Formats: sequence, C-alpha cells, structure tokens
Amino acid sequence: MHLRFLGTSAGTPTRARNVTSHALVRDDGRTWILDAGDGTQQQAMRFGLRAKTVDGILITHLHSDHCLGLPGLLAWLGIHGRTDPVHVVGPVGLGAWLDLTHRVTDTELPFALVVRELAEDREVLDLPGWRAVAVRIRHRIACWGYVLREPDRPRRLLVDQAIALGVPPPLRKRLVRGETVTLDDGRTVAPEACSEPGRPGRSVVLLGDTDDADAILPDAMDCDLLVREATYAADRDANARQWGHSTTVMTGDFAARCRARHLVATHLSARYTVPNGGRHPAVEALVAEIQARCPDTRVTAAKDGLVVDI
Repeated sequence: MHLRFLGTSAGTPTRARNVTSHALVRDDGRTWILDAGDGTQQQAMRFGLRAKTVDGILITHLHSDHCLGLPGLLAWLGIHGRTDPVHVVGPVGLGAWLDLTHRVTDTELPFALVVRELAEDREVLDLPGWRAVAVRIRHRIACWGYVLREPDRPRRLLVDQAIALGVPPPLRKRLVRGETVTLDDGRTVAPEACSEPGRPGRSVVLLGDTDDADAILPDAMDCDLLVREATYAADRDANARQWGHSTTVMTGDFAARCRARHLVATHLSARYTVPNGGRHPAVEALVAEIQARCPDTRVTAAKDGLVVDI
C-alpha cells in the first residue's frame, strides 16, 4: 500500500507544485483520492493513476484549492472507462454543488455517483476493506480529517508445507489460529512450521486544513502514516491562527502526541517552496522545526509525485 502525492501547495499552484490532492493505493490496486484541487485529473495522469481503479474521493472541506478539480476528475474517470459506482464523501453542500455543476455543464457520468455528506462531528464510514472514520477538525469552514485502518491480517497457511508434514485439513485451521497441533502419530506441529504470521492492520490519518486537530487524536493514535499540513514556519503562529492553518510546531506536536510512526507535511506555502532570495526558510528548515517537536517520528516534506510506502 502506498500514498502518492498529486499536489502539495497551499492555496495556489506553483510551477513545481499543484494544489492539494493525494491518492491512497491499496495492495490490490484499488485507489481512494483525498481532496481534488484544480488540475487533479492532469496530475493523476502525470503520475500514472488508472481511472478504473479509483473507487472514491474523500473531500476534507470546500475551499477551492481542495475541491475545484473534483468535477473534472469525475469526468476523467468516466471518459477513461469507469463504469462501477464512485463514492464521494465530504461536507454538507458537496452534493448540491456537484448537481449544479453537472447540470449547467451538461455532464453525464457513465457510473453511479454515490455522495455522502458529513453532518456529525464524528461519523463511521462504510469504505470496503477499511475501518474508517471522519472527524470534524477546526478550520475557518467545516472541515474533516479521515482515519483509515485495515483489519488485522490473520496467519496464512502454507499449504505445501502442511501437506509435507502430514497435517490433515481439519487441523490446519487450528494452525492458522496460532495453535500447536498433535498428529495421530504423536508428532506436534507448531504454527510457525507451515503458516506465516499475521500482521496488524495498517493505519493512515489524512487531515484537512486545520489549526487544531485534537478532536481526531483518539482515533489517530499509533498511526503508521500521518499527513498534516504545515503551511507556516514556527514564527508565523499569528498568521496560522488567523487563517486556520498549522505551523511546523503545531504539526510536530500533534505527531508526537498521536505517536505517529511517519509524518508527511504538506500544503506548504509558496513562500518556502519558491526561490525567494533567502527571505524565508527553505523546506529543509521547516522539516527541522517539525522534527524537533517529534523526535521519535520520521518526518518528510511532501512534494508532487512523492510516493510513501506504508
């Protein structure tokens, strides 16, 4: 499973970065996209996403740099052969906006569009293959973060080894459950002899724009991957609170509190990502500010095209 960053700039694109979007691609190739700023369909093609694999889109909030690319993305899915239903989750108003857009642009999609609007502060989502929740976090408008957790993967029987050891089918289920079995001839067979160990389900926390994400903290604990914006450097706390965004300090502190194994900081202001003659710190300095607040977490700065394995 991996996360591919399609756009990583805050507010407006730069020559090297598009506005916010990233794609979570599961082991089986099925894909969910988080946010769809303007130009997301082009970024999807640029970085090799296949339209037929995109099962749904999660929208954090309805600011333009996070959603204006959604109608074009949906049209792209249809033009490139998607016929199975597509699920879209996001704030109240999302469905009405899409209905209006499709009506005035005479857009007909070749698949069923299933829209779920979030109204409660915490909602459990029915995403196939995930235990998922959406939690409202603080921003200037209604905004949600998403936590996606896989079910734990059970032990897997190695059939050839089981046959070679003479383990009959009725006993093989016990091996998969982690039990040692005794054969009719008195030999004992441990689970490790003919099955692979299980694996805890992986967890991903994908946050929208926010200056306070504490509401999602109980669901985010011990996540494998945390994606949080870091629009501002540490010295711009007042700007961050004025506009409902995060500084490097806010992002690093949150990663430390939820014990994230890996943090990717995104939604970076152009002041740090466009050459500016040294007037503002570079991205590497932002990473250092974040890392100082969460020394036990691996910290990476996002860039368009970055792939993070989970």
